[in-house]
Amino acid sequence: MQSGALKKRQRLGGSTNLTRISSSSSANLSLPSSPPSDDPPVSSALLRPDFRPGGFNDPSSSDVLLRLHLHPSRSPAPSIDLHLHSSPLRRSRYFSALLSDRWSKGTSSAGGGDSLLLNLNVPAFDAHVSVLRLLYSPDFSGAIASPSDALFLLSVAIELLFDDLIGACVRYLEAVPWTEEEERAVLSAVPFLSPDESAVLLARLTPDGADDAAEEMLQGLVHAAIGGTEPKVATVKAFVARVLRDFSSRDTVRRVLVRVFVSSLAKVKELLEAYWRPDVRGDRDELEAKQRLNLHSAVAKGRHLLWVVERMVELGVAEEAVEEWSEQGAFAADLEKGFRDDAFRNIAPGLPTIMMRCTCRLANAVTAGEVLAARQVRLNLVKDWLPVLKVCRDNVSPIPSGQKLLYQELEETFLRIISTLPMSDAQKLLQECLTFSTRNVEDCPHLVLAFNTWFRRANRSKSNEDST
Repeated sequence: MQSGALKKRQRLGGSTNLTRISSSSSANLSLPSSPPSDDPPVSSALLRPDFRPGGFNDPSSSDVLLRLHLHPSRSPAPSIDLHLHSSPLRRSRYFSALLSDRWSKGTSSAGGGDSLLLNLNVPAFDAHVSVLRLLYSPDFSGAIASPSDALFLLSVAIELLFDDLIGACVRYLEAVPWTEEEERAVLSAVPFLSPDESAVLLARLTPDGADDAAEEMLQGLVHAAIGGTEPKVATVKAFVARVLRDFSSRDTVRRVLVRVFVSSLAKVKELLEAYWRPDVRGDRDELEAKQRLNLHSAVAKGRHLLWVVERMVELGVAEEAVEEWSEQGAFAADLEKGFRDDAFRNIAPGLPTIMMRCTCRLANAVTAGEVLAARQVRLNLVKDWLPVLKVCRDNVSPIPSGQKLLYQELEETFLRIISTLPMSDAQKLLQECLTFSTRNVEDCPHLVLAFNTWFRRANRSKSNEDST
Protein backbone atom coordinates (compact mmCIF):
# COMPACT_ATOMS: atom_id res chain seq x y z
CA MET A 1 0.00 0.00 0.00
CA GLN A 2 2.86 2.35 0.77
CA SER A 3 4.53 1.94 -2.61
CA GLY A 4 1.17 2.25 -4.34
CA ALA A 5 0.41 5.48 -2.53
CA LEU A 6 3.79 6.96 -3.33
CA LYS A 7 3.52 5.86 -6.94
CA LYS A 8 0.13 7.56 -7.18
CA ARG A 9 1.49 10.66 -5.52
CA GLN A 10 4.50 10.73 -7.84
CA ARG A 11 2.30 10.32 -10.91
CA LEU A 12 0.21 13.32 -9.93
CA GLY A 13 3.32 15.29 -9.06
CA GLY A 14 1.65 17.83 -6.77
CA SER A 15 -0.22 19.32 -9.70
CA THR A 16 -3.42 18.57 -11.53
CA ASN A 17 -5.06 19.06 -14.87
CA LEU A 18 -8.48 19.44 -13.30
CA THR A 19 -10.37 22.71 -13.33
CA ARG A 20 -9.38 24.92 -10.39
CA ILE A 21 -12.04 26.94 -8.62
CA SER A 22 -11.40 29.41 -5.76
CA SER A 23 -12.11 27.85 -2.38
CA SER A 24 -14.36 29.44 0.20
CA SER A 25 -12.70 27.49 3.02
CA SER A 26 -10.77 29.33 5.72
CA ALA A 27 -8.03 28.43 8.21
CA ASN A 28 -6.01 29.99 11.03
CA LEU A 29 -2.49 29.51 9.71
CA SER A 30 1.05 30.53 10.53
CA LEU A 31 1.94 32.39 7.31
CA PRO A 32 5.44 33.06 6.00
CA SER A 33 6.80 36.44 5.16
CA SER A 34 5.39 38.03 1.99
CA PRO A 35 6.46 36.03 -1.04
CA PRO A 36 8.21 37.63 -4.00
CA SER A 37 5.86 39.60 -6.20
CA ASP A 38 6.10 37.16 -9.11
CA ASP A 39 5.05 34.14 -7.01
CA PRO A 40 1.38 33.16 -6.74
CA PRO A 41 -0.26 35.08 -3.89
CA VAL A 42 -1.54 33.26 -0.81
CA SER A 43 -5.34 33.02 -0.93
CA SER A 44 -7.08 35.55 1.28
CA ALA A 45 -9.33 32.73 2.48
CA LEU A 46 -6.36 31.36 4.43
CA LEU A 47 -6.08 34.56 6.48
CA ARG A 48 -9.50 34.34 8.13
CA PRO A 49 -9.55 32.68 11.59
CA ASP A 50 -11.23 29.32 11.94
CA PHE A 51 -9.81 27.75 15.05
CA ARG A 52 -11.20 25.04 17.30
CA PRO A 53 -9.20 23.58 20.22
CA GLY A 54 -8.08 20.06 19.45
CA GLY A 55 -9.08 20.46 15.84
CA PHE A 56 -7.53 21.57 12.60
CA ASN A 57 -4.34 23.66 13.01
CA ASP A 58 -4.32 23.58 16.83
CA PRO A 59 -0.63 23.80 17.83
CA SER A 60 -1.36 22.94 21.48
CA SER A 61 -2.51 19.39 20.69
CA SER A 62 -1.03 18.58 17.29
CA ASP A 63 1.52 15.82 16.81
CA VAL A 64 2.28 16.50 13.14
CA LEU A 65 3.64 19.68 11.61
CA LEU A 66 2.90 19.73 7.91
CA ARG A 67 4.84 22.30 5.93
CA LEU A 68 3.35 23.14 2.54
CA HIS A 69 5.86 24.51 0.03
CA LEU A 70 4.67 26.40 -3.01
CA HIS A 71 6.14 24.63 -6.02
CA PRO A 72 7.37 25.41 -8.58
CA SER A 73 8.80 28.67 -7.30
CA ARG A 74 12.08 30.47 -6.74
CA SER A 75 14.18 29.37 -3.83
CA PRO A 76 13.36 29.81 -1.03
CA ALA A 77 9.81 28.75 -1.85
CA PRO A 78 6.94 30.34 0.08
CA SER A 79 5.54 27.92 2.65
CA ILE A 80 2.94 27.64 5.40
CA ASP A 81 2.88 25.45 8.50
CA LEU A 82 -0.17 23.46 9.53
CA HIS A 83 -0.46 21.87 12.98
CA LEU A 84 -2.28 18.61 12.40
CA HIS A 85 -3.09 15.34 14.13
CA SER A 86 -2.05 11.89 13.04
CA SER A 87 -5.46 10.31 13.65
CA PRO A 88 -7.43 12.35 11.06
CA LEU A 89 -4.43 12.39 8.72
CA ARG A 90 -4.63 8.60 8.51
CA ARG A 91 -7.94 8.96 6.66
CA SER A 92 -5.62 9.75 3.74
CA ARG A 93 -3.79 6.66 2.51
CA TYR A 94 -0.91 8.89 1.46
CA PHE A 95 -0.41 10.26 4.99
CA SER A 96 -1.20 6.88 6.52
CA ALA A 97 1.81 5.47 4.67
CA LEU A 98 4.04 8.39 5.77
CA LEU A 99 2.96 8.01 9.40
CA SER A 100 3.54 4.28 9.51
CA ASP A 101 6.38 2.99 11.68
CA ARG A 102 8.52 2.29 8.66
CA TRP A 103 8.45 5.91 7.55
CA SER A 104 8.11 7.85 10.81
CA LYS A 105 11.47 6.54 12.10
CA GLY A 106 13.23 8.53 9.42
CA THR A 107 11.11 11.65 9.82
CA SER A 108 12.54 14.59 11.72
CA SER A 109 10.86 16.22 14.68
CA ALA A 110 9.69 19.80 14.55
CA GLY A 111 11.67 22.04 16.85
CA GLY A 112 12.91 19.13 18.91
CA GLY A 113 9.40 18.42 20.23
CA ASP A 114 7.10 15.46 19.82
CA SER A 115 5.57 16.58 16.51
CA LEU A 116 6.69 14.97 13.33
CA LEU A 117 7.67 17.31 10.51
CA LEU A 118 6.31 16.46 7.08
CA ASN A 119 6.91 18.45 3.91
CA LEU A 120 4.66 18.63 0.88
CA ASN A 121 5.16 20.53 -2.37
CA VAL A 122 1.92 21.97 -3.73
CA PRO A 123 1.03 24.12 -6.76
CA ALA A 124 -1.21 26.34 -4.60
CA PHE A 125 -2.14 26.51 -0.95
CA ASP A 126 -5.91 26.92 -0.91
CA ALA A 127 -6.95 23.56 -2.43
CA HIS A 128 -4.72 21.52 -0.18
CA VAL A 129 -5.70 23.44 2.94
CA SER A 130 -9.38 22.91 2.10
CA VAL A 131 -8.88 19.15 1.74
CA LEU A 132 -6.74 18.90 4.89
CA ARG A 133 -9.49 20.62 6.87
CA LEU A 134 -11.98 18.06 5.56
CA LEU A 135 -9.86 15.27 7.08
CA TYR A 136 -11.32 16.50 10.37
CA SER A 137 -14.92 16.47 9.11
CA PRO A 138 -17.20 13.43 9.03
CA ASP A 139 -19.57 15.18 6.62
CA PHE A 140 -18.54 16.82 3.36
CA SER A 141 -21.96 18.05 2.25
CA GLY A 142 -21.32 21.64 3.25
CA ALA A 143 -18.02 21.73 1.38
CA ILE A 144 -19.45 20.67 -2.00
CA ALA A 145 -22.01 23.11 -3.34
CA SER A 146 -21.29 22.93 -7.08
CA PRO A 147 -19.49 20.77 -9.66
CA SER A 148 -16.66 23.30 -9.54
CA ASP A 149 -16.28 22.71 -5.80
CA ALA A 150 -16.28 18.94 -6.31
CA LEU A 151 -13.64 19.13 -9.04
CA PHE A 152 -11.56 21.57 -6.97
CA LEU A 153 -11.48 19.15 -4.03
CA LEU A 154 -11.28 15.99 -6.12
CA SER A 155 -7.92 16.90 -7.64
CA VAL A 156 -6.25 17.05 -4.22
CA ALA A 157 -8.29 14.16 -2.78
CA ILE A 158 -6.94 11.96 -5.58
CA GLU A 159 -3.41 13.16 -4.92
CA LEU A 160 -3.63 12.45 -1.19
CA LEU A 161 -5.63 9.22 -1.68
CA PHE A 162 -8.43 10.55 0.53
CA ASP A 163 -10.98 7.89 -0.39
CA ASP A 164 -13.95 9.23 1.59
CA LEU A 165 -13.69 12.63 -0.08
CA ILE A 166 -13.10 11.09 -3.50
CA GLY A 167 -16.30 9.09 -3.07
CA ALA A 168 -18.24 12.17 -1.96
CA CYS A 169 -17.02 14.20 -4.94
CA VAL A 170 -17.84 11.40 -7.37
CA ARG A 171 -21.34 10.95 -5.91
CA TYR A 172 -21.99 14.68 -6.24
CA LEU A 173 -20.65 14.87 -9.79
CA GLU A 174 -22.69 11.86 -10.86
CA ALA A 175 -25.91 13.49 -9.68
CA VAL A 176 -25.68 17.04 -11.09
CA PRO A 177 -25.45 18.57 -14.59
CA TRP A 178 -22.07 19.75 -15.96
CA THR A 179 -20.96 22.52 -18.24
CA GLU A 180 -18.78 21.56 -21.19
CA GLU A 181 -15.69 22.77 -19.33
CA GLU A 182 -16.64 20.74 -16.25
CA GLU A 183 -17.17 17.68 -18.44
CA ARG A 184 -13.62 18.00 -19.76
CA ALA A 185 -12.39 18.22 -16.16
CA VAL A 186 -14.31 15.08 -15.23
CA LEU A 187 -12.77 13.25 -18.19
CA SER A 188 -9.29 14.22 -17.04
CA ALA A 189 -10.02 12.90 -13.55
CA VAL A 190 -11.47 9.55 -14.65
CA PRO A 191 -8.11 7.79 -15.28
CA PHE A 192 -7.11 8.38 -11.64
CA LEU A 193 -10.28 6.91 -10.14
CA SER A 194 -11.01 3.34 -9.19
CA PRO A 195 -12.90 1.22 -11.75
CA ASP A 196 -16.16 1.50 -9.80
CA GLU A 197 -15.85 5.28 -9.40
CA SER A 198 -14.87 5.87 -13.00
CA ALA A 199 -17.70 3.61 -14.25
CA VAL A 200 -20.25 5.79 -12.47
CA LEU A 201 -19.05 8.88 -14.35
CA LEU A 202 -18.30 7.17 -17.66
CA ALA A 203 -21.90 5.94 -17.81
CA ARG A 204 -22.79 9.55 -18.64
CA LEU A 205 -19.97 9.96 -21.11
CA THR A 206 -19.69 6.70 -23.03
CA PRO A 207 -22.92 4.79 -23.83
CA ASP A 208 -23.15 1.02 -23.93
CA GLY A 209 -22.19 -0.26 -27.37
CA ALA A 210 -20.51 3.05 -28.17
CA ASP A 211 -19.79 2.05 -31.76
CA ASP A 212 -23.49 1.80 -32.63
CA ALA A 213 -25.20 4.00 -30.06
CA ALA A 214 -24.84 7.29 -31.95
CA GLU A 215 -26.02 5.71 -35.20
CA GLU A 216 -28.97 4.07 -33.47
CA MET A 217 -29.92 7.36 -31.81
CA LEU A 218 -29.63 9.26 -35.10
CA GLN A 219 -31.78 6.75 -36.93
CA GLY A 220 -34.39 6.97 -34.19
CA LEU A 221 -34.49 10.76 -34.60
CA VAL A 222 -34.95 10.50 -38.37
CA HIS A 223 -37.77 7.98 -37.98
CA ALA A 224 -39.40 10.27 -35.41
CA ALA A 225 -39.15 13.15 -37.88
CA ILE A 226 -40.90 11.27 -40.67
CA GLY A 227 -43.28 9.28 -38.49
CA GLY A 228 -45.31 12.08 -36.93
CA THR A 229 -48.33 14.03 -38.06
CA GLU A 230 -48.67 17.65 -39.10
CA PRO A 231 -48.17 20.29 -37.81
CA LYS A 232 -45.82 18.98 -35.10
CA VAL A 233 -43.83 16.95 -37.60
CA ALA A 234 -42.62 20.15 -39.31
CA THR A 235 -40.87 21.39 -36.17
CA VAL A 236 -39.39 17.95 -35.49
CA LYS A 237 -38.10 17.74 -39.07
CA ALA A 238 -36.45 21.14 -38.74
CA PHE A 239 -34.74 20.10 -35.52
CA VAL A 240 -33.56 16.73 -36.87
CA ALA A 241 -32.26 18.42 -40.03
CA ARG A 242 -30.14 20.65 -37.80
CA VAL A 243 -28.84 17.63 -35.88
CA LEU A 244 -27.90 15.91 -39.14
CA ARG A 245 -26.04 19.01 -40.38
CA ASP A 246 -24.07 19.32 -37.14
CA PHE A 247 -23.31 15.62 -36.72
CA SER A 248 -19.56 15.00 -36.85
CA SER A 249 -19.49 11.73 -38.82
CA ARG A 250 -20.68 11.95 -42.44
CA ASP A 251 -20.35 8.18 -42.82
CA THR A 252 -22.82 7.64 -39.99
CA VAL A 253 -25.25 10.15 -41.48
CA ARG A 254 -24.90 8.42 -44.85
CA ARG A 255 -25.68 4.97 -43.46
CA VAL A 256 -28.68 6.21 -41.52
CA LEU A 257 -30.21 8.18 -44.39
CA VAL A 258 -29.62 5.42 -46.94
CA ARG A 259 -31.49 2.93 -44.75
CA VAL A 260 -34.35 5.35 -44.19
CA PHE A 261 -34.47 6.25 -47.89
CA VAL A 262 -34.71 2.61 -48.96
CA SER A 263 -37.39 1.80 -46.39
CA SER A 264 -39.41 4.96 -47.21
CA LEU A 265 -39.31 4.25 -50.94
CA ALA A 266 -40.37 0.66 -50.30
CA LYS A 267 -43.34 1.87 -48.24
CA VAL A 268 -44.52 4.24 -51.00
CA LYS A 269 -44.21 1.46 -53.59
CA GLU A 270 -46.08 -0.95 -51.31
CA LEU A 271 -48.99 1.47 -50.87
CA LEU A 272 -49.22 2.19 -54.60
CA GLU A 273 -49.01 -1.51 -55.37
CA ALA A 274 -51.99 -2.02 -53.07
CA TYR A 275 -53.89 0.60 -55.08
CA TRP A 276 -52.98 -0.74 -58.50
CA ARG A 277 -53.45 -4.40 -57.57
CA PRO A 278 -56.10 -4.34 -54.84
CA ASP A 279 -57.33 -7.24 -52.79
CA VAL A 280 -60.55 -8.24 -54.57
CA ARG A 281 -62.27 -9.42 -51.39
CA GLY A 282 -65.00 -7.22 -49.94
CA ASP A 283 -67.73 -5.13 -51.59
CA ARG A 284 -67.08 -2.28 -54.02
CA ASP A 285 -67.47 0.52 -51.47
CA GLU A 286 -65.05 -1.10 -49.09
CA LEU A 287 -62.55 -1.64 -51.91
CA GLU A 288 -62.75 1.99 -53.00
CA ALA A 289 -62.28 3.17 -49.41
CA LYS A 290 -59.17 1.01 -49.08
CA GLN A 291 -57.77 2.29 -52.35
CA ARG A 292 -58.41 5.90 -51.35
CA LEU A 293 -56.71 5.29 -48.00
CA ASN A 294 -53.71 3.70 -49.72
CA LEU A 295 -53.28 6.69 -52.02
CA HIS A 296 -53.56 9.22 -49.20
CA SER A 297 -51.01 7.23 -47.21
CA ALA A 298 -48.72 7.11 -50.23
CA VAL A 299 -48.84 10.90 -50.48
CA ALA A 300 -47.92 11.25 -46.80
CA LYS A 301 -45.09 8.75 -47.09
CA GLY A 302 -43.97 10.44 -50.30
CA ARG A 303 -43.57 13.75 -48.46
CA HIS A 304 -41.36 12.02 -45.93
CA LEU A 305 -39.37 10.41 -48.74
CA LEU A 306 -38.84 13.83 -50.30
CA TRP A 307 -37.57 15.19 -46.97
CA VAL A 308 -35.05 12.36 -46.76
CA VAL A 309 -33.91 12.98 -50.35
CA GLU A 310 -33.45 16.67 -49.61
CA ARG A 311 -31.35 15.92 -46.55
CA MET A 312 -29.18 13.47 -48.51
CA VAL A 313 -28.55 16.01 -51.26
CA GLU A 314 -27.96 18.82 -48.77
CA LEU A 315 -25.42 16.77 -46.82
CA GLY A 316 -23.67 15.35 -49.87
CA VAL A 317 -24.58 11.71 -49.22
CA ALA A 318 -26.98 11.07 -52.13
CA GLU A 319 -24.88 8.64 -54.20
CA GLU A 320 -26.82 5.53 -53.18
CA ALA A 321 -30.14 7.34 -53.56
CA VAL A 322 -29.34 8.38 -57.13
CA GLU A 323 -28.34 4.84 -58.04
CA GLU A 324 -31.46 3.38 -56.40
CA TRP A 325 -33.70 5.91 -58.16
CA SER A 326 -32.16 4.98 -61.50
CA GLU A 327 -33.17 1.35 -60.94
CA GLN A 328 -36.88 2.08 -60.47
CA GLY A 329 -37.94 1.47 -64.07
CA ALA A 330 -40.96 -0.66 -63.11
CA PHE A 331 -42.04 1.78 -60.42
CA ALA A 332 -41.71 4.72 -62.82
CA ALA A 333 -43.81 2.83 -65.39
CA ASP A 334 -46.54 2.27 -62.79
CA LEU A 335 -46.46 5.97 -61.88
CA GLU A 336 -46.76 6.89 -65.54
CA LYS A 337 -49.85 4.67 -65.81
CA GLY A 338 -51.32 6.04 -62.59
CA PHE A 339 -50.80 9.68 -63.50
CA ARG A 340 -52.79 9.14 -66.71
CA ASP A 341 -55.77 7.97 -64.68
CA ASP A 342 -58.24 10.71 -63.69
CA ALA A 343 -59.40 8.90 -60.55
CA PHE A 344 -55.81 8.47 -59.38
CA ARG A 345 -55.01 12.15 -59.90
CA ASN A 346 -58.22 13.29 -58.21
CA ILE A 347 -57.56 11.24 -55.07
CA ALA A 348 -53.85 12.05 -54.84
CA PRO A 349 -53.26 15.33 -56.72
CA GLY A 350 -50.05 16.05 -54.82
CA LEU A 351 -48.28 12.77 -55.60
CA PRO A 352 -46.99 13.72 -59.10
CA THR A 353 -45.33 16.84 -57.71
CA ILE A 354 -43.73 14.88 -54.87
CA MET A 355 -42.30 12.25 -57.22
CA MET A 356 -41.02 14.88 -59.64
CA ARG A 357 -39.40 16.86 -56.79
CA CYS A 358 -37.56 13.71 -55.67
CA THR A 359 -36.41 13.12 -59.23
CA CYS A 360 -35.40 16.74 -59.71
CA ARG A 361 -33.35 16.94 -56.49
CA LEU A 362 -31.44 13.75 -57.33
CA ALA A 363 -30.93 14.69 -61.00
CA ASN A 364 -29.69 18.16 -59.99
CA ALA A 365 -27.13 16.55 -57.69
CA VAL A 366 -25.81 14.69 -60.75
CA THR A 367 -25.59 17.75 -63.00
CA ALA A 368 -23.98 19.81 -60.23
CA GLY A 369 -21.23 17.22 -59.84
CA GLU A 370 -22.25 16.50 -56.24
CA VAL A 371 -22.91 12.89 -57.26
CA LEU A 372 -20.53 11.40 -59.82
CA ALA A 373 -22.95 8.89 -61.28
CA ALA A 374 -21.87 6.17 -63.69
CA ARG A 375 -22.94 6.48 -67.34
CA GLN A 376 -25.56 3.73 -67.06
CA VAL A 377 -27.01 5.37 -63.95
CA ARG A 378 -27.31 8.70 -65.79
CA LEU A 379 -28.87 7.00 -68.80
CA ASN A 380 -31.46 5.09 -66.75
CA LEU A 381 -32.30 8.15 -64.68
CA VAL A 382 -33.42 10.02 -67.80
CA LYS A 383 -34.78 7.06 -69.79
CA ASP A 384 -37.05 5.80 -66.98
CA TRP A 385 -38.21 9.08 -65.46
CA LEU A 386 -38.57 11.17 -68.62
CA PRO A 387 -41.90 9.48 -69.52
CA VAL A 388 -43.20 10.27 -66.02
CA LEU A 389 -42.30 13.93 -66.48
CA LYS A 390 -44.02 14.00 -69.87
CA VAL A 391 -47.26 12.55 -68.57
CA CYS A 392 -47.25 14.97 -65.64
CA ARG A 393 -46.95 17.89 -68.07
CA ASP A 394 -49.51 16.56 -70.53
CA ASN A 395 -52.26 15.51 -68.12
CA VAL A 396 -52.41 18.54 -65.82
CA SER A 397 -54.03 21.49 -67.55
CA PRO A 398 -53.62 24.27 -66.80
CA ILE A 399 -50.37 23.60 -64.98
CA PRO A 400 -50.11 25.52 -61.64
CA SER A 401 -47.28 28.05 -61.67
CA GLY A 402 -45.32 26.20 -58.98
CA GLN A 403 -45.48 22.93 -60.87
CA LYS A 404 -44.66 24.64 -64.14
CA LEU A 405 -41.42 25.95 -62.70
CA LEU A 406 -40.64 22.50 -61.30
CA TYR A 407 -41.25 20.81 -64.67
CA GLN A 408 -39.11 23.37 -66.49
CA GLU A 409 -36.30 22.86 -64.02
CA LEU A 410 -36.48 19.09 -64.47
CA GLU A 411 -36.56 19.49 -68.26
CA GLU A 412 -33.37 21.53 -68.16
CA THR A 413 -31.75 19.04 -65.79
CA PHE A 414 -32.62 16.04 -67.97
CA LEU A 415 -31.26 17.84 -71.05
CA ARG A 416 -28.01 18.57 -69.24
CA ILE A 417 -27.68 14.92 -68.23
CA ILE A 418 -28.36 13.90 -71.84
CA SER A 419 -25.45 16.10 -72.89
CA THR A 420 -23.15 13.90 -70.79
CA LEU A 421 -24.15 10.68 -72.60
CA PRO A 422 -22.71 9.12 -75.74
CA MET A 423 -24.18 10.73 -78.86
CA SER A 424 -26.12 7.60 -79.85
CA ASP A 425 -27.94 7.55 -76.49
CA ALA A 426 -28.39 11.32 -76.58
CA GLN A 427 -29.93 11.11 -80.06
CA LYS A 428 -32.67 8.75 -78.94
CA LEU A 429 -33.47 10.65 -75.75
CA LEU A 430 -33.50 14.09 -77.36
CA GLN A 431 -36.21 12.99 -79.77
CA GLU A 432 -38.36 12.07 -76.76
CA CYS A 433 -37.82 15.61 -75.38
CA LEU A 434 -39.64 17.32 -78.27
CA THR A 435 -42.68 17.72 -76.02
CA PHE A 436 -40.65 20.37 -74.15
CA SER A 437 -41.14 22.68 -77.15
CA THR A 438 -43.74 25.44 -77.36
CA ARG A 439 -45.19 27.63 -80.14
CA ASN A 440 -42.81 30.36 -79.06
CA VAL A 441 -39.30 28.99 -79.46
CA GLU A 442 -38.05 31.69 -77.13
CA ASP A 443 -39.88 29.91 -74.28
CA CYS A 444 -37.76 26.76 -74.58
CA PRO A 445 -34.13 27.93 -74.89
CA HIS A 446 -32.96 24.86 -72.97
CA LEU A 447 -34.30 22.60 -75.72
CA VAL A 448 -32.77 24.75 -78.47
CA LEU A 449 -29.41 24.66 -76.69
CA ALA A 450 -29.56 20.88 -76.29
CA PHE A 451 -30.19 20.24 -80.00
CA ASN A 452 -27.60 22.81 -81.07
CA THR A 453 -25.04 21.11 -78.84
CA TRP A 454 -25.82 17.69 -80.28
CA PHE A 455 -25.66 18.91 -83.91
CA ARG A 456 -22.41 20.77 -83.25
CA ARG A 457 -20.83 17.59 -81.96
CA ALA A 458 -22.27 15.57 -84.85
CA ASN A 459 -20.92 18.01 -87.42
CA ARG A 460 -17.53 18.00 -85.72
CA SER A 461 -17.45 14.20 -85.98
CA LYS A 462 -18.42 14.36 -89.64
CA SER A 463 -15.71 16.98 -90.35
CA ASN A 464 -13.13 14.79 -88.67
CA GLU A 465 -14.19 11.83 -90.82
CA ASP A 466 -14.03 13.90 -94.01
CA SER A 467 -10.57 15.22 -93.18
CA THR A 468 -9.37 11.72 -92.48
